[in-house]
Parts: sequence; C-alpha cells; structure tokens
Amino acid sequence: MTSSDTSHQGVTAGGIDTPALLLDRSRLLGNIRRMAEFAADRPVGLRPHTGAHHCVAVARLQIEHGACGVTSTRLDEAQTMVDGGLDDIFLANEVVGAAKIRRLIDLADRCTLAVAVDDPDNVAELSAAAAATGFDLRCLVEVDVGMGRCGVAPGEPALALARLVDDSPGLTFGGLHAFEGHLQEVAPYDQRRARARDDMKKVTDTRATIEDAGLPVPLVTGGGTGTHAITGVLPGIDELQPGSYVTMDAAYRRAGAPFENALTVLSTVVSRPTRETAVIDAGYSSLTPEFGEPEVLRGGAAFVAFSEEHGILRLTGAGRDLAVGDTVELVPGHGSTTVGLHDRFHVMEDGRLQDVWPIARPRGAGGPL
Repeated sequence: MTSSDTSHQGVTAGGIDTPALLLDRSRLLGNIRRMAEFAADRPVGLRPHTGAHHCVAVARLQIEHGACGVTSTRLDEAQTMVDGGLDDIFLANEVVGAAKIRRLIDLADRCTLAVAVDDPDNVAELSAAAAATGFDLRCLVEVDVGMGRCGVAPGEPALALARLVDDSPGLTFGGLHAFEGHLQEVAPYDQRRARARDDMKKVTDTRATIEDAGLPVPLVTGGGTGTHAITGVLPGIDELQPGSYVTMDAAYRRAGAPFENALTVLSTVVSRPTRETAVIDAGYSSLTPEFGEPEVLRGGAAFVAFSEEHGILRLTGAGRDLAVGDTVELVPGHGSTTVGLHDRFHVMEDGRLQDVWPIARPRGAGGPL
C-alpha cells in the first residue's frame, strides 16, 4: 500500500512539511534481512509485531523476507493487516466484550487467526460466539513469565485454562504465548540473558506440564527485539515476535540491539530565543517521551524539554549555527508509540523522498462492529 501520488518523489527532506516521520528504506530493509537471517538459521519461526510500525507496506516486506505471519495487539490493526492482504495473524491480546468478539469472529473467517486468552469467563464468551457460527477459533493461553501484565501463572493455572479451551465448543487450544517485555532493555547483556533464560523457562516448563497431562502444545511463541537472540535459541520456543528491530529507536540502541535506526522525526527550528537554545516544531504531539528523550542527529544539539507542539534544544559548539528555518532529524526514544502519532511514513532513499506509506490509525470505540 503506497501513495498513488508520485509527484513528491525525489524531493529532499527540506521539501517535506514538518513535523514528519521519515523512514530510511535501505536501513529498514537491512534490519528486516538481519532478523530474517537470524530466524532462518534456527528452528524458530519469525512472526514480527506490527505494533512497531502499524504499516501494511512494512509488514508485506517482512513476509517477503520469510516471516511466517505477523503479530498484532489491536483488533483494528489486525483488521487493517488482513484488509491489506496479510493472511496469518496472531492477536497477542485478550479480546473482551460482545462487539469486539463479533469483529474477531468475522476476522477469523477471513484469515488464519489466533488470539490470546487468560480468563475463564472470556474463554466462555469466545466459545459461545464461535460455536454459534460453527467456526473453530484458535486460542493461545497467555502465561505471565514476570512482566506482571496479562497472563495466567505458569504451571497448573496455565494447564487448567488450556484444558478449558480444549474442552470448549468452537475453540481449539493452539499453544502458549509469553512475552518477557520487562527484560528487553536490561543491562548489562549478561544479566538480560540470564534473566530471560530463567523467565522463559517458566513457559517451556509449563509446556512440559501440559504435555505430561496428555494435552499437546502445538506452539510456544514469545520474544522481543532485545531478547530475540536469547529466547530464539531456547529449546521449546517455536516463534519469535520482535517488533522494534524493524525501525529501531534510541532506547533499543542504548540497550545494544544490533540494528540501525531507520526511523526519524523531521523537525524545523521555529525560534532561537538565546544563543544556547533552539525551539523546534516537534513536541509531545510528534514524539513520545516514556523511554527517554530523542537523540538529535546534529552535532552540538541535545533535546532537553518537551511541550505539546515544541521541543527545546540545548546548543553548544557547531550547534549554535542552527538558524530559524533549518531542519533537524531526531531518533525517537520509543519508536512504536511515536509512529502511532502519525498517519504516514515519508520513505527516503539516498536523502530523497521515494514514497509515502500509510500508517494505520486506531479506529477506536466508534469503529465498525
């Protein structure tokens, strides 16, 4: 899915209205290939997370380079991926409520779909909806391996829920899902590796518990950008779900992830109130701050403060040469939430605009049922 208007092609970054999201195509493809090569050399499938980019065009490139399917956490984003031609989706989130469950069943009729579950009442709701349509919905029991978010406890609680799914009309037990998100940026790396091995052993031990009870576990899926090289080599892990590697951000670079920053926010200097200060037109509405401040790709310039529509740069040395009207690029601290603030990628190659790729925007509660 690309822009049908090609009149913009070939312009430089200086010709793009700001603030704007830039995506370096060469670096993007390099990241996609690097992760694909990692998975291809090991007995683990790659199911990248679309939450990092919210973009059908990027997901298609990942599939073209060997991904077995994609992971999403929003039902509307999964719908967008299927509308864009993708046909194998894991919805790594619980879908609750009659309206969303109806949408889920409709979507499952259009593609190969699995959904996460962690609650008996939700299993009953899904079972009733699926059985009423004569459909078979694949459910993966989510296991909390230490993140403290969704999921049942490892071991017997997971076994009990797996049995419930297996016994429920209209549902198929598809395996286990576990995300060690709390460990993605733990430093030093040796500590991250040790903790990830310990925590993901909880889900592989749970697999053994369930199988020892006579119920096959077809799949165990998990992992992220910061732990892919750890989780991806553990016995008993079948699929990886990394997301941020494809665009990268400043936080993952600080954590040592071996990928290149393909994503930047282009911003314009709109004021020079002092010799040591510049004000740019990218603030909270263009960049998210939860994983730290963005990195300014300009020597002598550092991002020091946010407001809604502005960012404040502290200038030293050559940075003091910045003038009103100059543009700067910033690497977001957190890529996926920053992408969610925009509606398009400006796809760049060799410093020139090559295409514009739509970003899926959440439909929210007012979306189609």
